[in-house]
Amino acid sequence: MTATQSASGLLALALAAALMVLPAAAQTQSGTGAAMPKSESLPAPSGLSKFSTPAQVIGRRLTLQEAVDIALDNAPKILASTGDYVASLQRVNQALAPLLPQLSGVGSFGRQQSISTISGTRSRSDFGSANATASQLLWDFGKQWAAKDAAKFDAESFRAAVELQKNNIAELVKEQYFTLLLSQRLVTVNEAALDRAEVSLRSAKGFFEVGTQPKSFVTRAEVDVANGRVNLIRANNAVSLSRVALNTAMGIAVNAPTEVKDVLAYEQFPTDRETLLAEALQNRPDYKQVKALADKNEALVRQAFRDFFPNIQGNGTYGVTGITGAPDPGSRGTTGFIDSGPEWTVGLTLNWTIFDGGGKIARYKEAKANVDAILARVRDTELQIWQQVEQAYLNLGEAESRIGAAGKAVESAQENYLLARGRFDAGVANIIELTDAQLALTQAQSTEAQALSDYRIAIARLEQALGRR
Repeated sequence: MTATQSASGLLALALAAALMVLPAAAQTQSGTGAAMPKSESLPAPSGLSKFSTPAQVIGRRLTLQEAVDIALDNAPKILASTGDYVASLQRVNQALAPLLPQLSGVGSFGRQQSISTISGTRSRSDFGSANATASQLLWDFGKQWAAKDAAKFDAESFRAAVELQKNNIAELVKEQYFTLLLSQRLVTVNEAALDRAEVSLRSAKGFFEVGTQPKSFVTRAEVDVANGRVNLIRANNAVSLSRVALNTAMGIAVNAPTEVKDVLAYEQFPTDRETLLAEALQNRPDYKQVKALADKNEALVRQAFRDFFPNIQGNGTYGVTGITGAPDPGSRGTTGFIDSGPEWTVGLTLNWTIFDGGGKIARYKEAKANVDAILARVRDTELQIWQQVEQAYLNLGEAESRIGAAGKAVESAQENYLLARGRFDAGVANIIELTDAQLALTQAQSTEAQALSDYRIAIARLEQALGRR
């Protein structure tokens, strides 16, 4: 025996001893299968809001568009943004109200009693009045029209916020949809890896039983099987977590049994690089939102400037007053009397605050400064959109290139595994060569699945950057 062969024998014995310890340690840490906690959904408490499970989810696989549509109908953030938009529309009506006729009414009624200290006469009287007042703003130099314009542009910003929230939710659903598909694909990859490891274990046991391979080969194969089972458990749990994330993004019950159609395949996404930025600036809700806020602030500047001028208002009042009196029954006194009649007034009112301590001047300067600030935010939004579109376009190209490279890696890893499998079965290769080939194939298949998922997510992010849904 040469020195090299002795060293190799000692190395093999040390490796075998180390591998024999690993399965026992793994078994000690994980325990038995019966003792492991079950993967069951948590029960919902009675006080929790009701979250439905749509009929489309039961007993079938959702398409990507169906998942997005469910989210657009159920996502709480979209419903909240919609409520904010409806409220903003009412503020437009509030700003318009002072331009329309105003009508108010006042009525009063009372009774009094008096006793004369000289004659002893006791008398009672009832009195009352009722009047109605109408007014109409005739001219205010456009103050209320400016306030109405500001409220209208503010409502436009809230409407854009609704669209922005819808786009964000749609993109999130797409990401979670493809993440769930990736998790399911990785389960398939790890199942195949476990099958290969079990085949290798059976071969190693057969060789050991006939005395052609050492015990260390069996031990190494057992470790690979144990690791394969652990990886499969993790992959299955990742599917459950991805399903929970997708259900949450869609705004439905977290424990809904959602299944999705497998569309994790390459499809070329057509793009015209020259028109991408123009499309984004035309469609992006956040850009529309910030521009609406700029229009609102310009309207507030007009309103603040017109506050320096007076208001002219026409008003009129019509009403009646009356007093009825009579002596107390059984007492001495004069007879009852009635005194009542209609009253009316018509006139004009000029209201002009000449000086208010500089408050109007300060509000006007504040409004001007707000315009400068929002215009800077418009420029910043344009720059951010440009950056996002450029990055999404570059990431799409990178993800597309990785798909081809990952496919070639799978082909090479598959061929290498088959060669290693044949050499091991022929008894001319050791277990380390075979398990390395198995691991390389599993990694290549996982990388290919990840590349396909990244590509579809890159498409979703580019669509979001362009303002598409």
